[in-house]
Amino acid sequence: MKKHLLIVLFSTCCFAQKNVKLKTGDIIFKSMNCDLCIAINAVTEGFDHKDFSHLGIVYIKNDSTFVIEAAGKNVKLTPLETFKTYTSDTMYVGRLKRKYRKYIPKAIDFSLSQLGVPYDEAYLYDNGSYYCSELIYDAFLSAYEKPFFELTPMTFKEPNSENYFQVWIDYYEKLKMEIPEGELGCNPGGISTSDKLKIIGIVK
Repeated sequence: MKKHLLIVLFSTCCFAQKNVKLKTGDIIFKSMNCDLCIAINAVTEGFDHKDFSHLGIVYIKNDSTFVIEAAGKNVKLTPLETFKTYTSDTMYVGRLKRKYRKYIPKAIDFSLSQLGVPYDEAYLYDNGSYYCSELIYDAFLSAYEKPFFELTPMTFKEPNSENYFQVWIDYYEKLKMEIPEGELGCNPGGISTSDKLKIIGIVK
């Protein structure tokens, strides 16, 4: 039994560390270095207990590889090499399971149609702007014509506490709005654990 478990663990570890040749529709997950990211990582969990605070979807056109992402000021098309520079942490690649791959073209078309849409600084679903995982959620909602990934209640509180992270208090005070505790949303970690995709390796 122990020998079998060790073989499974070894295989999973090595498989997840495999450098992947990217395809259109792959989702890249990464951890970013920022104060908000630390708070996000504290209350969300990704594949294999990894911390993921950002994601984007791969789009290959001719011989060029891009990542469609909601980051900075808006939804944008970012060259892969630029996307890599955001952090030195390992980037993990999720690929849809075979039966769902037929939805990728429509999801990509939707994502491209959102280029220039403002970044969702409020982190509120369906408010005419997008944060990173919200864009991916809506892209596959549009393609699948029903929820593909999950929306879950968001929390901005410290783990096992009723106290909000100070960074979120300061953040929403600047926006002059209440912290949207309990509102439905999505996050990179949650999408990375979806049963509709598999983490197949890393991108270097």
